[in-house]
Amino acid sequence: MSTSTAELLETTLRGTGTEVVIGHGRRFCLIGERINPTGRRIFQEQLRAGDLSAIERDVKAQVEGGADVLDVNMGVPMTDEPELLAKAVTLVQELTDKPICIDSSVVEAIEAGLAAYRGRALVNSITAEDDRMAAILPLVKKYDAAIIALPNDAEEIPMEADRRLELVQHIVEVATGEYGIAKQDIVIDPLAMPIGADTSMVTTTLETMLRIRDGYGLNMTCGASNVSFGMPDRHTIGAAFLPMAMTAGLTSAIMDARSPQIVDAVKAADLLLNHDEWGTSWIASHRKKQAAQA
Repeated sequence: MSTSTAELLETTLRGTGTEVVIGHGRRFCLIGERINPTGRRIFQEQLRAGDLSAIERDVKAQVEGGADVLDVNMGVPMTDEPELLAKAVTLVQELTDKPICIDSSVVEAIEAGLAAYRGRALVNSITAEDDRMAAILPLVKKYDAAIIALPNDAEEIPMEADRRLELVQHIVEVATGEYGIAKQDIVIDPLAMPIGADTSMVTTTLETMLRIRDGYGLNMTCGASNVSFGMPDRHTIGAAFLPMAMTAGLTSAIMDARSPQIVDAVKAADLLLNHDEWGTSWIASHRKKQAAQA
C-alpha cells in the first residue's frame, strides 16, 4: 500500500519483560491512556492523599483491554509531580512487564520517571520549540529512551500539512544532529484535531501522516480521542478514524484500551493490512472473548 521512498523505521521499547516494536509492517501499538488524573477529580484527590490504589485497577483494565504500552501521567496540581511520577512508574512496573510511556510537561518529572524506570521508555513529549528540545532531548539520550514529538511551535498549532512537515524536518534535524537521537527513536504526533471544530481537520492529519511515512519513514502516534472531542457517539468515530489513519501510516495511538469497539476495529485493520500474519492475533482475541462469555 505504501509508496514510501524513505526507509520505514522501527522503534523499540522495553518493559521489565516485554519488548514492543512499533513499525509500519507490524501490528498497531495500543498505548493505554487511562493512568492519567486529567478530568478525574476523585483520582486526583486520592493521589494528593498518597493513595495509588486506583493505578492498580487502571493497569489491570488497560492490559486486559489489549494495551501494549501504558502511558503514565501524574499531572496533579498541588503535588510533588517528580516524586509522584517516579512512584507511579515503579508501581506500574511491579504490576506489568509492559513498556511505559512517561508523560509529563514538567522536565524534572520526566527525569524522575526515567531514573526510576527499568527498560527502554517512550517519553511524551516535545514540540518543535528549541528550548523544549534542549530541556528534554538530553534526558532522552542519557536514559536511552524514545520520544514523541509534536510539529507545533510557540506561535501556532499549524493547520496546514506543509507547515507541519516543515516542523517535522526541524525536529528531526535538531534531534539527530544536535542531540544524537537515532531517527527511529523519534515518534511523530501528526496533530489529530477535533472534527467538531472543523470537519476538514482529519483530511489534513491524514495527508500529514502519509507525507511523514513516505518522506521520513518515521513512526507516528496520536491522541485517538482528540478527533471525536465534542461529538456524540465518540467510539464509533474513533473506530472509523484509526483504521483510516493506519492506512496513512499511523503506527500507534494513545487511547483508552477499555473501548472494545475501537480496539476491535484496530485489530481488524491489522488483519486486513497484513500486519497480523495468518490472523493469529485476531483468532486469539476472538477465542479469549468466547472463553470470557462462556
